[in-house]
Amino acid sequence: MKALGIVIGGSPTPMLCSSVRSHGFRVSASSSSSSESKTAGKVGIEAPKCEYKPGVFDDLFLNLFRKKLVQEVGWESKKPGYDGLIEVANRLMMRGTTNSDTIEAAVRILRSLFPPFLLELYKMLIAPLGGGKLAAMMVARVTALTCQWLMGPCKVNSVDLPDGTSCSSGVYVERCKYLEESKCVGICTNTCKFPTQAFFKDHMGVPLLMEPNFGDYSCQFKFGVLPPLPEDDTVFKEPCLEACPNAAQRRMIARNINVTACPKT
Repeated sequence: MKALGIVIGGSPTPMLCSSVRSHGFRVSASSSSSSESKTAGKVGIEAPKCEYKPGVFDDLFLNLFRKKLVQEVGWESKKPGYDGLIEVANRLMMRGTTNSDTIEAAVRILRSLFPPFLLELYKMLIAPLGGGKLAAMMVARVTALTCQWLMGPCKVNSVDLPDGTSCSSGVYVERCKYLEESKCVGICTNTCKFPTQAFFKDHMGVPLLMEPNFGDYSCQFKFGVLPPLPEDDTVFKEPCLEACPNAAQRRMIARNINVTACPKT
């Protein structure tokens, strides 16, 4: 969830994904090797959780986002709060027949959080200013201010841009709550990373690279930076987290199958 970007009228913008049979749509994230991340994943799961003290508007943001998610999925969890949101996000991923299906659904949810004209105006009027740096810095700050309810503690930081300069258009998530609660590489990449990158680039005119770390659950947002080409994307080589409920179900059903790759990547 992982979620994320800008809020208008009390609406947040991160998260979502898709199922994994087709890789028609792929944007990349850098990550560690499969063997390293699998070992690190154990450490990340056992490490203490980052505590986030909810803000005044957090319940509003969560309920609004969950409402849009339920409308897209056509199903609601009986669990309250964040636990229910994770269940609905999982249903979104499992419902799609391809990665592209889920990603497109997630992008629709993000778009529904904004008045259509607002996105178009931002893309036309703000995104081109200062070579794109102004827009990138703006969405980074709004993301850090409004999306901690979804991701947990985060802060704006400086990132290197393609032109060789640096800019305070990054957001560092210390330990992503969305990944930690879902415990699923597929939910992270297919319902958060890919659709969020696509949403900002296609509908706000701001390139975004998200770099989730499946070892310690941190995530680096780099606004103003394009993702690598699909053939250079290493996220699809990530193994399932050992605590992943989807992978556990697969192992239960087919004990004779060696499950190494996430079923949704």
